[in-house]
Amino acid sequence: MNALDLLGLVATCFTTSSFVPQVWRTWKTRDVSGISLPTYVIITIGLALWLVYGWLRGDMPLMVANAVMVVLTGAITVMKLRFEQRAA
Repeated sequence: MNALDLLGLVATCFTTSSFVPQVWRTWKTRDVSGISLPTYVIITIGLALWLVYGWLRGDMPLMVANAVMVVLTGAITVMKLRFEQRAA
């Protein structure tokens, strides 16, 4: 791993961890009223495409960042769908 890859992985830690508080808060409160479903669907699809792009390029920081982000945004999307149905 070179310095550029290390920089990418550090950046990944910061950007991906930004979604952890939202996932945690949503899970704990079950409150999805402030979450936009279309936004999270679009961002999850976009991140999945970036993951494929990173995989095809063999770019480890890009793959790691986007794999984690797909999981986090996907979790928020699923919670939005499940918790909103229960509230209805």
